Amino acid sequence: MTTRQQPSAPPSHPPHGHSHSHGPAAPVSRHLRKVIAAVLIPFSVAVVVGLAVLWPGGAPPHERSGVGFDRQTQQATVTRVEKVDCSSVHAQGQSPTGDPTAQQGTTDEQKTSGTCENATIRIDSGKDKGRTFTEVVQPDSPRQLHEGQKVIAAYAPDAPKDLQYSVTDVNRKVPMVLLAGIFALAVVVVGRMRGVMALVALAISFLVLTFFILPAILQGSNPLIVAVVGASAIMLIALYMCHGLTARTSVAVLGTLVSLLLIGLLGSLFIGWAALTGNTDDNTGLIHGLYPDIDMSGLLLAGVIIGSLGVLDDVTVTQTSAVWELHEANPTLGRRALYRAAIRIGRDHIASVVNTLVLAYAGAALPLLLLFSIAQSSVTDVANSELVAEEIVRTLVGSIGLVASVPVTTALAALVVSADRPEKRNDRPETREPATAAPAPGRGGGGRRRKR
Repeated sequence: MTTRQQPSAPPSHPPHGHSHSHGPAAPVSRHLRKVIAAVLIPFSVAVVVGLAVLWPGGAPPHERSGVGFDRQTQQATVTRVEKVDCSSVHAQGQSPTGDPTAQQGTTDEQKTSGTCENATIRIDSGKDKGRTFTEVVQPDSPRQLHEGQKVIAAYAPDAPKDLQYSVTDVNRKVPMVLLAGIFALAVVVVGRMRGVMALVALAISFLVLTFFILPAILQGSNPLIVAVVGASAIMLIALYMCHGLTARTSVAVLGTLVSLLLIGLLGSLFIGWAALTGNTDDNTGLIHGLYPDIDMSGLLLAGVIIGSLGVLDDVTVTQTSAVWELHEANPTLGRRALYRAAIRIGRDHIASVVNTLVLAYAGAALPLLLLFSIAQSSVTDVANSELVAEEIVRTLVGSIGLVASVPVTTALAALVVSADRPEKRNDRPETREPATAAPAPGRGGGGRRRKR
């Protein structure tokens, strides 16, 4: 009777370096599941307790200052636009944005000459629904109004009646909602059920941010502690919802947690050392003015942690999947061989993701960098300014955590799968051949994958 032997070392097929799903993960032994649970269950309980203790119950009420975003606003529609002579409407006092600084750099002669537009705007919401007011739009204004356009009107209750309303922005809800719908459709069509779960996880992340992180910071809780608890909750929900309650996902969670702790430590050290206040523009100044008890440097650190979380999830899940697939392709590989093979994939991932992270921050700060270029400031002066130094610290601290997540997660995954010995999974002795066994003739070395 001929006994068919299975080769124990089928040829390895390198996994795709950026894929997060390679089919169902093979179950690990009961002992390893207990070890992983012993780490993750207390951590999850601590996150739930943190959420309960720090839960704010809503943002604290305050009286609107009428400055910047802290203004009452209503929906409005441009009903008519007329061409008029600028001198006849005294255009120098008007701004289509409701911001007097919008006219800086324009001479008085330019303000009172040329053809302006006199726009009539109708209020569509609030207690003054149906009321109209006029807005003068100068010819050199960056935003021109047209009939039928939906806009946002700022309301100043303490101003004279005919000056209480002014156009502050364009209503962009329709194109934004349409774009979000296209995004959701693309995710579902390509990702199918995983895409649906990813969208649900994304919605939950926004809910945690909106109903926990932001109100808790406004209530006066430590921004760093709030960010750590909130980011941990988002991480647990997003990873397990998208990738399943498996040992593979649990290893990715552990790798992400270690990296977040490193980012928190480095961020705290260098934000303090570089004396970064976190109060660098009008918006942060307004926040500090309204809520002087908020630790602005802590808020900066919280932003670093939350901003790094999304990229970390991507890297840790990919590295964990790489180790699992390498082990599936060749179960005889030890933890060192698994680590060496998977870290090569991780190096490629690091190179692309770090570049992406730096360019993303540079793109966001492009207008600021352009101003420094116009002023012909040296690179040293630019980097030393607090506005740019914040972005440098944010980028470098996040990148260090990102780089560290690759070896940390790879090592954890290699330890888990290599410690999951075959005898713990009731493999038959005759199916475990030495590593030097030749593949069965006529099968191309493929063999059947061992059931787990």
